[in-house]
Amino acid sequence: MTGTGPRTENPDDQKTKRVSGLENALGYSFTDKNLAAQALTHSSIVRDRRNSNERLEFLGDRVLGLVVAEMLYDYFPNEEEGAMGYRFTALARAESLARVAEQLGFSDFLLVAEGEMLSGKRRKISMLANTCEAVIAALYLDGGYTPASNFVRTYWQPLLEEDLIPPKDAKTLLQEWVQGRGHSIPEYKVVERTGPDHAPEFSVEVRVENHDPASAKGPSKRMAETAAAEVLYERLTGKQAND
Repeated sequence: MTGTGPRTENPDDQKTKRVSGLENALGYSFTDKNLAAQALTHSSIVRDRRNSNERLEFLGDRVLGLVVAEMLYDYFPNEEEGAMGYRFTALARAESLARVAEQLGFSDFLLVAEGEMLSGKRRKISMLANTCEAVIAALYLDGGYTPASNFVRTYWQPLLEEDLIPPKDAKTLLQEWVQGRGHSIPEYKVVERTGPDHAPEFSVEVRVENHDPASAKGPSKRMAETAAAEVLYERLTGKQAND
């Protein structure tokens, strides 16, 4: 089953339409159409996960990181490493990737089991972010560094310019708050992992000395930790982490 498109349509026709839709959104024509198709294939729809976009996600994450680091290095020549690190975290996080994926309509081209896109906000963000990373990797493997870099620079430049104050994520804010009061750094622990391999859900607990712990869930350990940090930070300070 697929996320979109008539069920009676020939699979090869579906593949062609998906790749064509991606190419139109990117303004780029793939030499290797199979590479583009794999970038749009979620693990929920294939038996062998190596045929999904997961390996491309891994590579795309690294390519994105390099390009974003170059952008920050050039755009903020007088900024210290720590401040650039905050910016990098904000630009490379799943929410930023998902914003670009939504802007370009990647969910319309993604081959995914029915129901996966409707299984919760955090899972949808994770799925779109992973697809965006896979697309970046596909661009890199198909055309080299230049098309991948051009894509990232085009869609991450507006994100970079949104807020010239270096942002901090919830985990950083929580750590700074507790250390400022003489406490040791927060401790994170995965207390439960549920769901199938292609759609896991992690439950993470964060503890700070002399305070009750907080917990939250997410489709990855990192997102669950961030969500738990947001809960505890808001409880301790009365402020939202993204204020």
